[in-house]
Amino acid sequence: MGYDIISLPVTILFLLTGSGLFYYAIKLNQKYPQEHNFINSIFTFLLWIIAGIVYPLFFSAYNPNIRYFQMLSTFFICLFTPSLIFSILIYQYKFVVKKHPEIREKRNIETFLSKFKKNNQKSDERSLKLRTDIHRKALHFFPAGMIIFLWIFAVYIWDDLWQSDLVLGISGEEFGRFLILTVGYSGIIVFGALDYIRLSFIYEKHNSFHLIPNNVLNLLGKSMKYKENFEFIRPTVLALSFAPIFFFPFCIFASAILVATIGDGAASIFGLKFGKHKFPRSSEKTIIGYVAGFLASFGIGLGIISIFEPTLLLSKIVLIAAGGGLTFLLIDLSNLNIDDNILNPILCALIMGSLYFLL
Repeated sequence: MGYDIISLPVTILFLLTGSGLFYYAIKLNQKYPQEHNFINSIFTFLLWIIAGIVYPLFFSAYNPNIRYFQMLSTFFICLFTPSLIFSILIYQYKFVVKKHPEIREKRNIETFLSKFKKNNQKSDERSLKLRTDIHRKALHFFPAGMIIFLWIFAVYIWDDLWQSDLVLGISGEEFGRFLILTVGYSGIIVFGALDYIRLSFIYEKHNSFHLIPNNVLNLLGKSMKYKENFEFIRPTVLALSFAPIFFFPFCIFASAILVATIGDGAASIFGLKFGKHKFPRSSEKTIIGYVAGFLASFGIGLGIISIFEPTLLLSKIVLIAAGGGLTFLLIDLSNLNIDDNILNPILCALIMGSLYFLL
């Protein structure tokens, strides 16, 4: 559709949110230089900016009926979601913390980190890592699984089965894009708000850590590594990395985001569970983990492309899937100091997408 008054609020919201969180990153890097990975924060900031800039470009410029859905998407992202977040925070402040002042003393970053360390000491290191990885990979899979579900609903149920496209004048793919953008961008704002509150402990006078509900803190405690308490939450980074690759055909996009979640999960979990031979020896990664990650990524490419692009030649599907699997393997072997939640979806999509158009 391009830039206009309807989509502008989303772009502005993402630019401002990303800039504010980058200021947090600068402060975190100054106070916790050993724990905070500033390189990841730079890439995350750039992803916030990119996500805001590309949002208006996802809506079709050739179908005037999409304009209503564009307005609806902007409403949910910029008004409904922030209002919901503020309502939860106000409830926590007025009806939980204010009525029980002792919560402010108990629910703080020091206590949270203390419990974090205590739980680590009580558990066997290998089993703890495995349990934490299962929780974190399940949390990472949620955005990707939701995207696949929304697309299937829009294209195969809403369009093909219900034929709602004839009533509303937009195709199932356009409706699917609207649903994914609205839910995805709203989810990113929720995670971004969580980072604002969670990392506010860097400001003594404006610390709002105590406003995070206990069930959220428990979930974070089960799915985070110690150093991640001083960085942006991983689902935020992962969801942001999906935005630049949403331009690719859906079979490529879906393959890339599932490689980044299931493929990465297979490499990590199989490596921790069955891995004995580390490579390199100074790394925590194992040969069985590399093999599991490659096979899972290759299998994802084969399955997803076959489902969503059944007319492609089998040889082309195999080559594209192999490209995705090899890209994942090379990223895993490189062991770069950059979050693989950024590298895996973007680079896998670029390689698979190139093969899709060139072969």
